[in-house]
Amino acid sequence: MQKLVQGARDAFQESCGGGGQLTVITCPGTWEIPLTVLSTWEALDPAPDAFVALGCVIKGETSHDRWINESVCTALTNLSIRMRTPVALGVLTCDTMDQAIARADGERGNKGGEAMRAAVEHATLLRSLSWDQVP
Repeated sequence: MQKLVQGARDAFQESCGGGGQLTVITCPGTWEIPLTVLSTWEALDPAPDAFVALGCVIKGETSHDRWINESVCTALTNLSIRMRTPVALGVLTCDTMDQAIARADGERGNKGGEAMRAAVEHATLLRSLSWDQVP
């Protein structure tokens, strides 16, 4: 998890050039991310420009991981639409811990950084839209 967060922090610095504010909130687990996003959005004024949901669900002996992954992804999508705020998905859904590490440390990508760049890009896009000009 620390490598995902560090990747996101590094990407935020690169994308924002030291401007902006980054707040990291740690949840007990991936299942708790959607409620934490919603609670944060409701509590902060002004609301954040974007959220980056980072987590990891490793496949076990049962199908429990699929239920968690599907529910969290659906909830985050619905929240993004409801809040009209980007919620970038950086939740790893892996078969093994080795796969998760490889996707967080740069060996096969840096999913924390990728999610942060997507969040910044999406927030920038939404800010640039002028709905007065849409026919």
